[in-house]
Amino acid sequence: MDRILFGDNQFFAVNHLSDEKSRAQSIQFRKNDAIIKVLDIAIEEGVKTFMCTTHDRISSVCDHIRANPAQYKGFKIYPCMPYAHKYANAVTELGIVGALKEYLPGNIFSTLAKGGMAFARKDFIAMMELMIDAEMKMFKGIDTPVIFIQNVITDLILGLGMKDVFKAYHEYIVKKYNAEPGYITMNMPLLLDTLEGIGIKNPIICSSINKIGFRMSGGKELYEKTIRERQFRPIAMQVLAAGAIRPNEAFEYVCRLPNIESILFGASSREHIKNSVETIKKIG
Repeated sequence: MDRILFGDNQFFAVNHLSDEKSRAQSIQFRKNDAIIKVLDIAIEEGVKTFMCTTHDRISSVCDHIRANPAQYKGFKIYPCMPYAHKYANAVTELGIVGALKEYLPGNIFSTLAKGGMAFARKDFIAMMELMIDAEMKMFKGIDTPVIFIQNVITDLILGLGMKDVFKAYHEYIVKKYNAEPGYITMNMPLLLDTLEGIGIKNPIICSSINKIGFRMSGGKELYEKTIRERQFRPIAMQVLAAGAIRPNEAFEYVCRLPNIESILFGASSREHIKNSVETIKKIG
């Protein structure tokens, strides 16, 4: 994986500390052209990987990338799924059948039959495979070497102790998409214990890692010990703790931690993107 990953929270007005910033970002990125413009700036500054949710508007970004292959040669996307809000909105606007037609891949009748049987049998793994296929539709033809499961699902599965789902997800991503599975969580030490317990070695885990322990379940000290002593591939996200830490201080902390494979950040302007990339590269 690349050392620097560019995230998408800013494009969809996700800010964990400031409603005012969320409103400003919502206005700035109300059109897809604005998203693509900032993404192009990130590429110009040396970013080669975009780690994003499966928000509906990402589909338009993928269309643009497919339409301009020379411009985006070597560019990668790490999809993070599922984006739960779009399914809730689709059911509200289109009804259940309309939502299924909108998102499920392939022949609607065969897919409904598979989904119906899976639901009737409470076959959660078959339903999960349908969901993955639905989410991956928008990325067809784009290089997606790592595919993540979102923390809202990871941590739900973790809490319910449904370890078999992790193993099935891992095997399905490798077999169907020839990609590496990744996991986003708010409890990295517990997830690592669980994945190792079912035979998943050296997993890719993306988690909040920052100087003040923001959204780090189990505590900063346990995270630091786990990163220092255990074998896995950590990606640090929320390194700025939603703006609570100054950029230089935030990147200094996370870059000095041993074994951090990648650092994920998002920004809305060339100045912030350039400064972040240069700071990470300078510290190492």
